[in-house]
Amino acid sequence: MTREAIDEFRRFQRDKEVNSQLYSKLTVRGSCFIRTDQLDGETDWKLKVAVSCTQRLPALGDLFSISAYVYAQKPQMDIHSFEGTFTREDSDPPVHESLSIENTLWASTVVASGTVIGVVIYTGKETRSVMNTSNPKNKVGLLDLELNRLTKALFLALVALSVVMVTLQGFVGPWYRNLFRFLLLFSYIIPISLRVNLDMGKAVYGWMMMKDENIPGTVVRTSTIPEELGRLVYLLTDKTGTLTQNEMVFKRLHLGTVSYGADTMDEIQSHVRDSYSQMQSQAGGNNTGSTPPRKAQSSAPKVRKSVSSRIHEAVKAIVLCHNVTPVYESRAGVTGETEFAEADQDFSDENRTYQASSPDEVALVQWTESVGLTLVSRDLTSMQLKTPSGQVLSFCILQLFPFTSESKRMGIIVRDESTAEITFYMKGADVAMSPIVQYNDWLEEECGNMAREGLRTLVVAKKALTEEQYQDFESRYTQAKLSMHDRSLKVAAVVESLEREMELLCLTGVEDQLQADVRPTLEMLRNAGIKIWMLTGDKLETATCIAKSSHLVSRTQDIHIFRQVTNRGEAHLELNAFRRKHDCALVISGDSLEVCLKYYEHEFVELACQCPAVVCCRCSPTQKAHIVTLLQQHTGRRTCAIGDGGNDVSMIQAADCGIGIEGKEGKQASLAADFSIRQFRHIGRLLMVHGRNSYKRSAALGQFVMHRGLIISTMQAVFSSVFYFASVPLYQGFLMVGYATIYTMFPVFSLVLDQDVKPEMAMLYPELYKDLTKGRSLSFKTFLIWVLISIYQGGILMYGALVLFESEFVHVVAISFTALILTELLMVALTVRTWHWLMVVAEFLSLGCYVSSLAFLNEYFDVAFITTVAFLWKVSAITVVSCLPLYVLKYLRRKLSPPSYCKLAS
Repeated sequence: MTREAIDEFRRFQRDKEVNSQLYSKLTVRGSCFIRTDQLDGETDWKLKVAVSCTQRLPALGDLFSISAYVYAQKPQMDIHSFEGTFTREDSDPPVHESLSIENTLWASTVVASGTVIGVVIYTGKETRSVMNTSNPKNKVGLLDLELNRLTKALFLALVALSVVMVTLQGFVGPWYRNLFRFLLLFSYIIPISLRVNLDMGKAVYGWMMMKDENIPGTVVRTSTIPEELGRLVYLLTDKTGTLTQNEMVFKRLHLGTVSYGADTMDEIQSHVRDSYSQMQSQAGGNNTGSTPPRKAQSSAPKVRKSVSSRIHEAVKAIVLCHNVTPVYESRAGVTGETEFAEADQDFSDENRTYQASSPDEVALVQWTESVGLTLVSRDLTSMQLKTPSGQVLSFCILQLFPFTSESKRMGIIVRDESTAEITFYMKGADVAMSPIVQYNDWLEEECGNMAREGLRTLVVAKKALTEEQYQDFESRYTQAKLSMHDRSLKVAAVVESLEREMELLCLTGVEDQLQADVRPTLEMLRNAGIKIWMLTGDKLETATCIAKSSHLVSRTQDIHIFRQVTNRGEAHLELNAFRRKHDCALVISGDSLEVCLKYYEHEFVELACQCPAVVCCRCSPTQKAHIVTLLQQHTGRRTCAIGDGGNDVSMIQAADCGIGIEGKEGKQASLAADFSIRQFRHIGRLLMVHGRNSYKRSAALGQFVMHRGLIISTMQAVFSSVFYFASVPLYQGFLMVGYATIYTMFPVFSLVLDQDVKPEMAMLYPELYKDLTKGRSLSFKTFLIWVLISIYQGGILMYGALVLFESEFVHVVAISFTALILTELLMVALTVRTWHWLMVVAEFLSLGCYVSSLAFLNEYFDVAFITTVAFLWKVSAITVVSCLPLYVLKYLRRKLSPPSYCKLAS
């Protein structure tokens, strides 16, 4: 009850924390910003746009009096696409407007700024977020399943032993009654205290993880599966926010003949300043001076430009071609409207921040600000830039072509207000842009160089348009946008008519900074025999970049990029091509993966499991979870998923062991996970040290508890068979209770403090972890060894006592029970690999408890006999015979075939 009350209170605090977050109003009319971090894992705000014909209404109330309808596609799982039309019937002629992903607000997203009135299209089970979530399952550790199997075997042994005893009696008299008496006498074979000991042990392991100073902030949310951390073979990780910090930094600008890095940015700054001061001096206008040569370029043979003008063109293209909105947050809580009024008058506001759907774009715009050309305001139709001299340039946005995973590029058509020039700017991935731009000999090579440095590359190009060219394009484009069938194809075809012979301006390189120590951590996990799969919702190029820079894929390895496949035939051909490659990492997109799993699930998983690393990009949350379940079904190995956003929750819950990182994307993943950590690098210690110790300790503890029950049952069996198979108990009352509790509990439980190697060694030699995945610490082989030890010791103790006792039967009980307790304590000492002071305390405490209790147990022991020398030497002799051979065997085994950790420890 108390625990539930505490949980309830914590939940209340978490809800309060989330619900009390304040959002200031930052947007212009007709648009709003939303946060989608719990849907796709991206932390940046997305700009969403209203249906334009509803923006022309005089008042909000008029919305409810118009006659209009929305046509929408059926519910789908894809969160990156939407097709629909908005039709207003009461105007003449009826207004048709196309709806796309830009007009949608999915469930589970947050309106970060602005106010919204919308039409609900999908509810309940039809929402994208619900279609992308899966039900959590109860997780049971592999060790628990193995111990359950051994317990079943022990139960069968109990029944068999009882039947044998009754058979040897010769089924005399009421034999079934005797059968049940034997079942009760030998019931100690079933280790009832095993569960209690293991659960207490798991609680101790969890406490140790949370108290480890090397991994601060670790929280263990599930106390049932700490041993799983020691058996992992597959680690499935998210990219953004898990391997990377999700912070972009502009690193390089390449103009073909000259390249600028972080240390030469001041040169660019001076070039930009010079070119704008020249423009002002020429004709006193903004851009008139540079107009004639640019017009001439399209027809006349190409004149080589000066570096200064090329830098100016490149920077201007970067600052215009994007989807970024500058936001002014006033320090006082003023309403949004007045902020914007202030912003128009004074753009030098210190409180400017940029919001965009991609952190790359923000990095680019922040960089142009640092070199002197600043984006100061933007709405749906216009953009204002500020030059180094403080002059404001206005541009009208005519068309915007957003980035899609198919086109891999984004474009914008702007009109310069001062010169009325229309320019089409475009930027995108090198694969998409190289066929579009004019012939050059450096682009491919430089892209390769930047990618090897782990930079995300973007190619920037432009094309000047005449008014007639633009008008012709606009009419075709509007028509294509209204078609309900193959809309995306038709729109793409119209845009492609513009994308020809574009002038290549520059190549930019942005770095997504990796989290601290990601490379050594991945290296360590790979050496430990763990196969790492990266599942991300990000673009293919970015994912490949990060895979290289984080050394998920080593420098010597080839990367096989799985082509886009849409049907069975293509998938078959591509799989065959992949089969011919050896030892190369696989990169595949979510759509192709879906097709492969539909037709060739078994073959694909088999091939992918042989790869040293696998990268899946553009994965939806359900796909991530699906990949985890596939690995579990096909390989039968233990999987671990690690992520930091709401989009990783399904994968974390599906894996055998889920780890959440508290990151920028909130706490949803860390609250849903079994273990929560602060940084990715903490996973190394969590697995190598804590996972290893938890598994080794639980295996030793479990088998020792079984041994404790077997040895006393063996003694009972020997005792009964000597006395004509009588079903009479050997030890009665308190002796049996004390045996499993006060006399042996502390030393046996102190095995949870045992460790075979020091934590530093385990971190230094991750190869030791490989042995654990074979499950050799607890198997039928080790179990049989313990059974044989129990039978040998039980037999020796009982026969020894029967041979050495003299006149009274009471002496047999005293001698054998004392020898049994001593044997158990010595066996714990034999099992321990590294002594801890608490273990020594536990041994002596138990011995002290036993000796002091002898005075009270008059009904079981003859006090006069116990104090004699004869008693002492008989007990010592039996104990030595039962334990010495085992110590000798252990010593010989250590000498002849030492386990791998001994070689290191020595």
